[in-house]
Amino acid sequence: MSGETQVTQRRGLDAIFGFRARGSSVRQEIVAGATTFAAMAYIIAVNPAIMSATGMDRGDLVIATAIAAIFGSALMGLWANLPLAVAPAMGSNVVLTFVVVKQMGVPWQGALAMVAFTGLVFLVLSLSRLRGYVAREVPEVLKVGIQAGVGTLIVFIGLRGAGFIVANPSTYVAMGSLAKPPVLLTLFGLLLTPVLVVRRVPGALILSIAALTVIGFFVPAGQGKMVTHLPSAVIAWPRWPSGTFGQLDFRWLATHFLIALPILFYFVCAEFFSTLGTVLGVTGAANLREQDGAIPNATAVFSTDALSSMVGPVFGTSVVTAYIESVTGAQAGGRTGLTALTVAALFVLSLFFWPIFVIVPGQATAPALVLVGVLMMQGLARIDFADLANAVPIVLTLLVTVLTNNLINGMALGTFAYILIALAQGRGREVSAVVWGLGVVFIAFWAVTTTLM
Repeated sequence: MSGETQVTQRRGLDAIFGFRARGSSVRQEIVAGATTFAAMAYIIAVNPAIMSATGMDRGDLVIATAIAAIFGSALMGLWANLPLAVAPAMGSNVVLTFVVVKQMGVPWQGALAMVAFTGLVFLVLSLSRLRGYVAREVPEVLKVGIQAGVGTLIVFIGLRGAGFIVANPSTYVAMGSLAKPPVLLTLFGLLLTPVLVVRRVPGALILSIAALTVIGFFVPAGQGKMVTHLPSAVIAWPRWPSGTFGQLDFRWLATHFLIALPILFYFVCAEFFSTLGTVLGVTGAANLREQDGAIPNATAVFSTDALSSMVGPVFGTSVVTAYIESVTGAQAGGRTGLTALTVAALFVLSLFFWPIFVIVPGQATAPALVLVGVLMMQGLARIDFADLANAVPIVLTLLVTVLTNNLINGMALGTFAYILIALAQGRGREVSAVVWGLGVVFIAFWAVTTTLM
């Protein structure tokens, strides 16, 4: 390729993305995209490992995860022109799998329909003034409590799936036996992964998953098998996710809408506030905010998340959202949508390695899940726990969620505590209509599910 052709191409890209005006370059954007991809590539292994517990095929889920990330990241880059990568959300995939499907008994097809409907609701929010209303009316205490509850649940599920936590008739749960090699492998990962993260090793989580997966080839799992089994191939043509594509069951959603309401509320709030926090963090790190602090192309950003959450379940995955790991790309110099397009291109490349992602064992993903769960609990630092009006709703949400293994129970108890304490303190007028409505939804949910049971 001649130098003149390269210059012409760079000018064409600059006309689309305006990276020169933002103090960037093509090379800088590509490096930033590769940095972001390395930080979030763990989702290709972790999301299928979690959602396959619903009964969906793990190979299909690998493809669905990558396609959702490709669609969302490419749309974010081309429409919003921001260095924000998009992929299936951690937290929502756990809730869909272990709360909605495993605990509530919802067929996974109905659960995917719930996600798609959530995307539609979120799109309406994104295109209207309701976005600002919801942001104001849901109190910080409930937002932090719900996020921390999901984070704790992620940690518990990761450790349980790896055999590090087991059932015990006396104490209900206990640590797995250190005499078992798979438990020792998990323990090694739990010590290795945070060390890599705090040392700021690029792609720490995916490196940890890869290392533990390789070690698993040599760790016996019993019955003559190893923790990690050999893949059918190293590189293969991407397969169509025929088992999960287009399987959404909207009929179930229509006939069980009242039961679905609390989960729909969680999905909408989780997506909305996760996106808001991520966008604020990334645009701040990249110094891209407007002079008044406004988010550039905010409608395009939120609408991209919403549309991605409508497309993702069509292929078989949960809520899709902007990733906070995009901060690593911003720190590496990413300033435009070309960073997000680079991430999308790398997810396209990952499609050809799907047989490898299928064999990743639970012992390899558990440490990554623990770290993700810990990160989701960082909001607790913003809360004054000396004030019981803050502490009680959060602690109830967190503990009831993990001890009952049910997010809805935790959200309900936290919401009721928030309302009652506010009334007891004479602050009833401070309780928003959104919170009162949420309380009514939880009462109706418990009434319906108790009758059904």
